Parts: sequence; structure tokens; C-alpha cells
Amino acid sequence: MSEDGPDLVVAGAGGGLVAALRAAQLGLDVLVVEASTHFKRGNNTAMSTAMIPGAGSRWQREAGIEDSPQQFLDDVLRKTKGSADLRLASTLADVSAPLVEWLADHVELPLTLVTDFAYPGHSQLRCHTVEGRHGSAMLEHLARAVADEPRIDMLTPARLTDVSVDTAGAVDGVSITMPDGSVDVVPTRAVLLATNGYGANADMVAQYVPEISAARYHGSEHSNGDALAIGRRLGADSAYLDAYQGHAALSKQATTLVGWATVMHGGVVLDSTGRRFGDETTGYSEYAATLAARPGSEGWVVIDREIYDSCLSFKDFQQTVDSGAAVWADDAESLAAATGLPPAAVAEELVAVESYARGEASDPFGRNSFEHPLAGPYAAIKIVPALFHTQGGLVVDENARVLRTDGSAITGLFASGGAAMGISGHGAAGYLAGNGLLPALGLAYLAASSLRSTALL
Repeated sequence: MSEDGPDLVVAGAGGGLVAALRAAQLGLDVLVVEASTHFKRGNNTAMSTAMIPGAGSRWQREAGIEDSPQQFLDDVLRKTKGSADLRLASTLADVSAPLVEWLADHVELPLTLVTDFAYPGHSQLRCHTVEGRHGSAMLEHLARAVADEPRIDMLTPARLTDVSVDTAGAVDGVSITMPDGSVDVVPTRAVLLATNGYGANADMVAQYVPEISAARYHGSEHSNGDALAIGRRLGADSAYLDAYQGHAALSKQATTLVGWATVMHGGVVLDSTGRRFGDETTGYSEYAATLAARPGSEGWVVIDREIYDSCLSFKDFQQTVDSGAAVWADDAESLAAATGLPPAAVAEELVAVESYARGEASDPFGRNSFEHPLAGPYAAIKIVPALFHTQGGLVVDENARVLRTDGSAITGLFASGGAAMGISGHGAAGYLAGNGLLPALGLAYLAASSLRSTALL
């Protein structure tokens, strides 16, 4: 690093590591500041299912899948009912395929295309992931690449607590608070805020997303809204603060993700009365609030052996069943006994679901996708709704530059992931699988890529 400090300071060692690696590739010196020494398993990137959309990627072409950024954009707008930010959604759709290919080629991330089932809202198979389908494996790989890059230094545990600007309003340094309370001031002309959103801040959750405030939070303890506070002190604008990703299938016993592949492969969700209560395939994010509103705010995912076997490729699901959270039963009567649900309700629902899957009747909730009729033996896992992360934050442009309320850019300040506004519109219903990781990795990539083309460096 030069005496003038690093070319770029990245706050947050999740998706922000992509910015560090991209900037180093472009010949820049980078300092990554991370609050947790356990970030490789405890931040939101690590806790994700590592699903990265890539519209028009080479994996899709090899699989004969015709896709494009425009199709992806259309899916985003359809899922959000037109409420997503068109400019940002278009930008991220455009960069999605180049991003996953760069991750594979430059970072050597072993990505494959998920082809065994489609996530709700995606009209094409476009989600790319790593073996085990878990963010910890992806983040471990990124962290190793960072450790091998001489242009990148990492400071952990430490927290970036402020960004300073010069008289022209351009970034000129950061304040970094150490565990002992001491503060180091580091000069720099570019900062990426990649510290996620405010999901761990109970007061902010109650203020902006009250419908999910009673649900369990399943994310990084350091997602306290730091980026939002820093940006606002500098006059930054914010948007979509009511947006979030929920999940309706967190194991109550294991506090691990059961996963929505269980549903997409044909499973159903029963509430504490033993009844289904909606179309589960609309999406796991919005179904979290739906489940939270049911009696007791909990339910059961019911699957069969075929679905169980299909889901074992997910590390989260494997951890859930390894914990003993799944109960097995040969028929409806024994399933009711194992779960404590009303026997008559369970029997009626299983018979009804079988008729829907066979095309003999129409689901009153409008679900038209049952991969196959459920057949015993059945497995059931008790679930609770969860808040995974928030999707609103600082307003950014196509290069991830943070914008003021008048639309002008704060020179040298960037934001990505949950620190920035997302592309899921308002609430939880607009969330598509990958809408968390794509802004985290994609905006980080764009921020670093733009540095050489600006007058900053």
C-alpha cells in the first residue's frame, strides 16, 4: 500500500470480496475491513444457498437453454409487479452472465447450472451455484483467492464506522474502529460499503418491515444498518427500505434452512391446524409472512422419500436432517401422530393434494405445479418463518456509485448488496432466488470495474 492509503477500502467481507478481487485484477491496492473473525460462516453471503443468476451464460448455452438479460429483466418486473428500479434491474441483468463467467475464469469458482428444478418466478433455469449449494463454500473460495492476492490486505476484526469527505464532497478517508475502541484513520479516495442491510437491527426492522418483525432473524449479527447511517450522514438518498427476503422454511428444531426445493419438487406446507393455506410455489420469501400470520406462526413441510432424496444435494437440507428434525411416517394417520396435527385434517389434505397432482381436481389456492403425487413413507419437518436479510438501502447508479437526494453522485462512495437498494421492489413478494447475491456480487464487481474509468485513480 502507498503512503496515500489503499486505492479502495471495502467494508464487509461477503460479496465485497468480489470488488477486492476485481480491483486487484485491475492493478489497484485494496484494504478489506471486516467486523467478524467468523465471517466465512457467519455473514449473509456465507449463509446463502449460493444461487447466482446468470442470464445468457455459457452453461445455459451448453444446456441448450435460451435466455437473455431482457428475459431476466422481464421476470424481475413481473415478480415485483413493475415496482423494481428499472435502471438497476436492467444493469444487473446485463452483468449477470459476465459476472458468473468471470467468477469461474478469474477466481476459478467451480460453478454449475442448477437444472433439477426451477425457482419460483424464474422463467428459465439461470441460477448457478457451487457443490453443496451453500454460500459458505463459495465464500471460502473467495477468501482463499483474496489471501493469495498480494494487492489485497484484510483487517479483521475491525469495523468501518465513518467515511470522510473533502471540501468538494469527495471521499478522502475512513475511520476504522478496533475491538479495543481505538480508531484508525486511513486515507483513501474510494470506499465500497458492503456491510449488508439492517436485518439485525430490531428497531429498524419494526419500523420498516413490521409484518416480519416477530419472525426469527437468520442472518449476520453485524447487519445493523451501518452503511445506511454512514451514507445518510453524507447526504445519500435511500430507497426500498420496506423490501426484504423472508423464508418460510427454517427448521424450528435445528435453526437450519429446510429449503424450498422441498416444495418445488412437490412438497406441501401444513399449518398447526393440519391444513394447507396457500400456493406454496408463489415463493419462499413472501410465504414467510403468510406462515407468520397462521396460528402459532409455525407449520410443517411434508415431503416423501423421492423429494427427500432429491434435496440431499443441498448442504442446508442435509444439516437439517442430520439434526434429527425430520420425522417419518408410513401413512396419514401415523404422520398426524408424529407431528401432533389433527388426524382428519392431515388425511384430507394428503388425499386432496394427490388429486391435484394427478390432475383430477384443481387446487383452490391456484397451485398448478405438483411434481408428482406424494406417497408414503412421508417425512415432515417443523418450520418457522424467518427474516434473512433486508433488500433496501442507499440509492446507487449503474456503477454502484452512491447518489445524493438531488441525484448527484458522492465521488468515491459505492455500495453493494444489502447496503444498497435492491431489485426486489417493495415488501417480500418481489424476491427472486439470487436477488440477494446478484446485487452483492454484481454491484461489487461493477464498483471495482468503474474505478479505472473514473478520475478517482
